[in-house]
Order: sequence, then C-alpha cells, then structure tokens
Amino acid sequence: MINIVVLPGDGIGPEVTAEAVRCLEQLSSERDLGLHFAERDFGGVAIDRHGDPLPGETLESCRNADAVLLGAVGGDQWNDCTVRPEAGLLRLREELGLFANLRPAKVLDGLHHVSPLRADIAKDADILVVRELTGGIYFGERRAEAHFASDLCSYTRHEIERIANVAFRSAGHRRQKVTSVDKANVLATSKLWRETVTEVAKAYPDIELEHMYVDACAMALVTNPRRFDVILTENMFGDILSDELSVIAGSIGLLGSASVGSGGPGVYEPIHGSAPQLAGSNVANPAGAIASAVLMLDELGLGDSARLLSNALDLTLVEGCRTEDLGGTATCSEFGDRVRWNLAAGLVRSGAYRELIAMNRGCCG
Repeated sequence: MINIVVLPGDGIGPEVTAEAVRCLEQLSSERDLGLHFAERDFGGVAIDRHGDPLPGETLESCRNADAVLLGAVGGDQWNDCTVRPEAGLLRLREELGLFANLRPAKVLDGLHHVSPLRADIAKDADILVVRELTGGIYFGERRAEAHFASDLCSYTRHEIERIANVAFRSAGHRRQKVTSVDKANVLATSKLWRETVTEVAKAYPDIELEHMYVDACAMALVTNPRRFDVILTENMFGDILSDELSVIAGSIGLLGSASVGSGGPGVYEPIHGSAPQLAGSNVANPAGAIASAVLMLDELGLGDSARLLSNALDLTLVEGCRTEDLGGTATCSEFGDRVRWNLAAGLVRSGAYRELIAMNRGCCG
C-alpha cells in the first residue's frame, strides 16, 4: 500500500486537489497501484480549527506518508493572525527536509496560441526550474522596527552543492544543459553560489553549464525560452522566475511542482496560490494539481502510470477542453471529468492520441 496524505488547504485548494485525487483513484483502481489517501488540515483552515497552520497530527501523518499532495494555502482572512498559513508551508518543507523544488513547464504542440508570447517564441519551450527550497532570504533572520526592517539571506556551501547535484542529474535525463542563475556581481551569497556550482559541474563533464544574472534570465525567459533546459537557482529567485515561466505555457494554473529531499516523503503541489476570490465557484483550473500528481507518481516509481495521466492531461488541453483562465468555458469539475474520460478511454495508448493532437480538435470549451 502507498500512503498519500492530502492537504487540500485553503481557497481553491480543495477543489483542484479533489480532481487530482479522483484521477489517482481511477488509476489506482484500474492498475492496482494500492494508493491510499488520508486527508488532513493544513494552512488557514488548520489555524481556524487548531490554532496552528501545521498541527502536530498533520505533521506526523506527513512524516509517515509515502507522499504528500497539497492544494494551496493562504487568504486575506488570516492576514492579522499571529502565524500566517504560509508559515505552515515553510515549516513543513523544513521538517521534511525538502530542499529541492522541481517546477517543469512546457508548451504543448497545438497550444502555442494560448501563450501570450508569439507562437514562434513559445514553440517547443520545455524548461525545468530547480529551486533551492530551505535556505536564502525566506529562512533568514528577520528584524522589523518602526523605521527599519531587514531580512538575512544566507547560504552554506553544502546547501548549494546538494541542490546543484539535483540540477545536474536532472539535466542528464533531459537536454544536458544547466543555466545557474544568480546575482554574483552584487551579492556575496551569489558569489559563493557561482563558485560552488562551478566546482560541482566538474563531476558532470557531459553537462553544459552557463551562468546568468537573474535580471538577464528574467528577460530571456520571455524573449528566447528555448535557450533553457534546466534552470538552477536559489530560493527567492526560483520562486519569482518559475511564476514568470508560467506565462510561457499560458497560465499559472497549468504548472505542478515537486518538493523533494533525501529519501523522505515529497510534497507535490500546483504553483498557483489559493485564489480565494475563485473559491467555491468551480472555475479554477485543476491542471496544475493533476500535473503535480503526475510528478508524484513518477517519484514513487510508477512511471508508466505517470505517463498515462500526463498524456490524458495533455490530450484534454490540446483537444480544446480548457478552463476560463485559458479562454475556455469548462468548469473545474468538467475539466477533471474529461481527463478521467481520456484516461479510461485508453486514447493515450493508441494512435488516436497522436491523431487528436495533430488535429487539435475541440471538446468542451
């Protein structure tokens, strides 16, 4: 049995997570995967019920799980709380030792027009951001006074080495290129970052390494995204750049992520926020949550099932079933239903899948 803890969280989190879980339940039933799901309180809803965004029971369940599927956390109603919902997320990453965040994004054939970039720029873009997750300014010492505030950004050589190794290993399964992003012309942490990554690269002679300043990278992502394969960067830069990267695919609602460490359970979540203004209206895009489930299956060693779900998701998008954020009319639940229909129909295993992608024919909006 594979134990998966589900943390629906806040806002649209419960809606999109429910669609991903239904896809996983279908796969588990059809392929006898033995997936078992247990839902726990997390984020703002946990503050309301327990006074803590990461209650002890939730943390213990996550520690004992094989994987954690997360929705989203946060909302304006918790702005004045002593501890915000996002603090639970930072603590969960720290407690589980999740130092590497993997955020893939690609433009599917037939979906170039969905990207706000020109089709000739967006075409064939396929990028993986490898973001360091437990160091940097988000975890540094904070000071706040009436007329002064500061946030400490710090990194150790060990922290940089371990995330760099993840990036180089990932590039070995892709197109053999790592772009390390920093601000080494200004920041001391970035100077150490560049020096350390350069040293780690010597163990990967088949992988091309280039260094790029973060501002230049931000520009290149929207002018020439095909130049990138794997982008390696620190915590805050990775947070910002991966959100920018969502533009290339057409919507932040499309992208999933995996947060992994050194052998314990990983956390899998869409990169979008809780979007409380959309909560309960059944209009959120569950594609990012389903893409996160794909990453989870892959990390659990269920690669064949991951590909089945990934192909069903891609087909659903390409054939025209799209939610409002992508210019379509499908609801959150309708989109999930269509993914499961494609999964059940077996189109992903037949020539009909390739034909439908080529035809880019519509289905539900």
